Amino acid sequence: MNYPRPTGAELLAAAGKTVPDVIAANLKILFCGINPGLYTAAVGHHFARPGNRFWPALFAAGFTSRLLSPYDEHELLEDSYGITNLVNRASATADALSPAELQAGKQHLEEKVLHFRPQTLAILGIGAYRSAFGRPKANLGRQPETIGTTIIWILPNPSGLNAHYQLDDFARLLRELQQNIG
Repeated sequence: MNYPRPTGAELLAAAGKTVPDVIAANLKILFCGINPGLYTAAVGHHFARPGNRFWPALFAAGFTSRLLSPYDEHELLEDSYGITNLVNRASATADALSPAELQAGKQHLEEKVLHFRPQTLAILGIGAYRSAFGRPKANLGRQPETIGTTIIWILPNPSGLNAHYQLDDFARLLRELQQNIG
């Protein structure tokens, strides 16, 4: 299905907007993006920019039975998955976020995780994780610390701008997550 694309003016107007969480208590995995991009904020759905690898990789890794679009995001809750962001403010790129914003986002994220108690928090962006959590040498995968009883798992940013990881790479890393959390 083709959805209308936001205009240039709508993209500019999306700066600073937020996108509601897709969340419920006791999820298997709460996926956590860095922050909404302008396209995502303009349409109001997570990982919405064409070229973002999140939805195709979830399908390729077997998390979903069909390829979901951002407009289907609430269907994730049926399989006990959700989506939130480290920082709620939309920006053109994650590079526009200050270290202070990332650290404040960590505090809000920790409160959210303690409240909703997902089994695993999968943060999609190693650089943002390193900055927000003060772990400059962190690697992809399971982290030694937890938030309450919630496991922290780091994945690469699925943005199409992240040339280091292609769709197959991202799907493989998602399969590793799925295999390791049972």
